[in-house]
Amino acid sequence: MVRYTKEHKEETRKRIIATAGRRIKRDGIDGSGVATLMKDAGLTNGAFYAHFSSKDDLVDTAIANELHTLHTKVVEQAAPGAEGLEQVVRWYLSPGHRDDRDDGCPNAALLDEIARSGDTTRQAYTDGVLVLIDGLAARMTPADPLASRVKALSLLGLMAGTLQLSRALTDRRLSDDLLEQGLINALAVVDAERRP
Repeated sequence: MVRYTKEHKEETRKRIIATAGRRIKRDGIDGSGVATLMKDAGLTNGAFYAHFSSKDDLVDTAIANELHTLHTKVVEQAAPGAEGLEQVVRWYLSPGHRDDRDDGCPNAALLDEIARSGDTTRQAYTDGVLVLIDGLAARMTPADPLASRVKALSLLGLMAGTLQLSRALTDRRLSDDLLEQGLINALAVVDAERRP
């Protein structure tokens, strides 16, 4: 029997989480079985329980990781203040983001399923989305981010709903027009934050 180092086990776990996050966003929670998730990671089903207690455990972890990744790769990289908020909005409501479901935001891909999930999945989502929201709120009102938390959540809802709907449309031109109008609407929120 081969013994793996602690580092190898941690790297394997990270690979499972990352590949599961992409697959779940593409095929949904219910459409992503353990066998498929493990195959994506280049592992057998037998290795699953060395890393996770259940599929729900992996889903919770993958959702939290996807939100963390969105925060670190997009929100944290944006400039401070309204300029950074505009950068996030423009990225989020872009055709490139619409077309890249696997590496895109988990909100637009999974909200309907998360709402029907159990408490642990919904809590993992809530914890992750609050970090994301706090990053947006800090760009709305740097002096008092908590005052803008609900407004930031509403902005995310506007963006996620627009992106979700744009992905569902078969008419590419209509989808592009929807993204453009969503961008106009979201930027109106950003512009309102720029006014004293």
